[in-house]
Amino acid sequence: MIAELKELTLSDGPDIFEMLREIGPGENGFVNSGHDIEYADFPAYLKRQDDFAKGVGIDLTIYVPQTMHWLFVDGRPVGVGKLRHYLNDNLRKLGGHIGYAIRPSERGKGYGTLILREMLIKAREKGIEEALVTCSENNIRSRKVIERNGGKLEDIIDGGCRYWIRNF
Repeated sequence: MIAELKELTLSDGPDIFEMLREIGPGENGFVNSGHDIEYADFPAYLKRQDDFAKGVGIDLTIYVPQTMHWLFVDGRPVGVGKLRHYLNDNLRKLGGHIGYAIRPSERGKGYGTLILREMLIKAREKGIEEALVTCSENNIRSRKVIERNGGKLEDIIDGGCRYWIRNF
């Protein structure tokens, strides 16, 4: 198995588009705004996400810059990860530094654990030494993924688990 995490580029193609469509609108707190666009609109979607990573055109009183990455396994995109560059008050409660999703056809193969591990490396490269990762209290699979990556449960607020991962 050859796994690689790649940052979003403006030249990403139909394989990424199809993965985003398969993932759907998102679940368990992960939001996928690319799930229902037409392929003709995909370049504009990529541009918006690229701008978002740079903090261009976003309301910084509500949002923080975030960089999107794609997890490829054996040349096929199997997951998407979002790295938020810093936290605001809302993200400290729910969302954290890292969000991720694996396409449904590829779940149950350990890719959640893999993408979170790789996203933690990207977080460290951005100077994030302690990463907050959150999930729903009843999302046992995500809780196990976070714990396998060194997550320590800090608390549960309104059904949301807040894990900190230090020294990764």
